[in-house]
Amino acid sequence: MELPYAEPYKIKTVESIHRSTPEQRKQWIREARYNLFYLDSDQVYIDLLTDSGTGSMSQKQWSAIMSGDEAYAGSRSFIELRETIRELTGFQHVLPTHQGRAAENVLFSTTVKAGDVLPGNAHFDTTKGHIEFRNARAIDCTIDEASRTDLYHPFKGNVDIAKLEQALATYGRDKIPMVIVTITCNSTGGQPVSMENLKQVREFSLQHNIPVFFDSARFAENAYFIKTREEGYAGKEIREIVREMFSYADGMTMSSKKDGLVNIGGFLAMHDHELYRSASHFNIMFEGFLSYGGMAGRDMAALSVGLMEATTFEFLESRIRQVHYLGEKLKAYGIPIQEPFGGHAIFVDAKKFLPEVPKEEYTGQTLAIELYLEGGIRGVEIGTLLADRDPDTRENRYPELELVRLAIPRRVYTRSHMDYIAATLKNVYDRRDRITRGYRILDEAPFMRHFTVELQPL
Repeated sequence: MELPYAEPYKIKTVESIHRSTPEQRKQWIREARYNLFYLDSDQVYIDLLTDSGTGSMSQKQWSAIMSGDEAYAGSRSFIELRETIRELTGFQHVLPTHQGRAAENVLFSTTVKAGDVLPGNAHFDTTKGHIEFRNARAIDCTIDEASRTDLYHPFKGNVDIAKLEQALATYGRDKIPMVIVTITCNSTGGQPVSMENLKQVREFSLQHNIPVFFDSARFAENAYFIKTREEGYAGKEIREIVREMFSYADGMTMSSKKDGLVNIGGFLAMHDHELYRSASHFNIMFEGFLSYGGMAGRDMAALSVGLMEATTFEFLESRIRQVHYLGEKLKAYGIPIQEPFGGHAIFVDAKKFLPEVPKEEYTGQTLAIELYLEGGIRGVEIGTLLADRDPDTRENRYPELELVRLAIPRRVYTRSHMDYIAATLKNVYDRRDRITRGYRILDEAPFMRHFTVELQPL
């Protein structure tokens, strides 16, 4: 008999969670103005809002916290973190930040000006927000296959080189400070980018002298998919694949709250010394001194350990198997989801799930609210609310994909929780024909509105 798969860890500490009643959830979501971000965590049974900073740390990470060096300058913990990043990525210059969006802020403060365009593969919300805040524009150059949730393509995060060439021809080299490649690509469903595509982007960048930066929050998961899906990489170690991936970039931003396996932190890393010197000024201004950058020494120590744990096949196999278990359960129920399954989340196709809800009434948000009302599960809309308004016309942007993301925290929930999530979503699916209206906006921010938007049911 073949032995079944089992997780390569055992649980040492647990946290109690409590189920609520449907009546309570109706009241709570109304008080939250139908914005799932405004719910208190105690009002949520299973929290799939994000996998950012919500994972469990290992005993080795907790041990490292106790040895953190809290020196303002020259912290030993920073030196250890810098050496770990150098070993994994090859980038020599490292600036710690308190999280990923802070790294974006530092980088764009020294590289992006009004009128610029930054092509890439479906920039995530904070990336696009930082770009548009500077009166620049994010250009989506993802392959067309990414918008077909029922189509199998092993690397739906890939950049379309022809679209890159078109952006260059349209706007000119002087308007493009960099190309941004998100690994894995969150907005298309946690989809990976192939090594071959990273090489193609690099060839484009060298030909036109345009730097390439990776949004690297889930770089280890991307390496796992290269190992398991791309020809020629099955026999390579994860860290070997990681090092090759980063060899095709000039620098990276990192939200360490994902594949760093910590609850807070980020960093910016690069080759170019002059860019490092320029970015250092903004890092000191916005984050802190160069050897802590908004992070405590203990958090940098935990991050050093977490980066090494995240780049092992054993951890990645366990993490991605759990995500795919949920995907298979939902697929068996006939629920429309992005395929192949992503590395950190399952993405439900809200357009196919609720075809009667008009896009103008925020189909993805409608489905996310119904999921909470049904079973106390908090997901997040990756659709029209997140896409925000066109900065020129101020009209809604309607993306090809209208999704609800179920992001699975690392080493937190069990298989029974996955079964509960699937059953809850099936119950909503069974009554989908009775969900025909959505929501309208009462109040919204000019940038990244989905975090604080207030809604009213129609």
